[in-house]
Amino acid sequence: MKLILKFLLTGLAVLFLAEILPGVQVAGYGSAIVVAIVLALLRLIVKPVLIVLTLPITIITFGIFLLFINAIIILIASYLLGSFHVSSIWWALLFSLLLALFQAILFSLIRED
Repeated sequence: MKLILKFLLTGLAVLFLAEILPGVQVAGYGSAIVVAIVLALLRLIVKPVLIVLTLPITIITFGIFLLFINAIIILIASYLLGSFHVSSIWWALLFSLLLALFQAILFSLIRED
């Protein structure tokens, strides 16, 4: 149940961020929930591979490059989904930072059992 609630809250955050960021578009709330699910799957499958492949540059930049890995995952989701579009890596970077902030705030509202 909590997982479904997290997807719904992430979809709400995606929809809100698409409204305030001019470089990000999403078709509607249903599409925002699909974006949330695809982002979760990409973070689960693709992100560990990217982290391993870019480990030297991540170490050199003291982990700052992980922000760009998150932005790349956003761009991959944008490429895979026709109802979600991010115009550049910079918008994807800002979107990923703000999405992480909103998720931290919204997920803190969910009570643990």
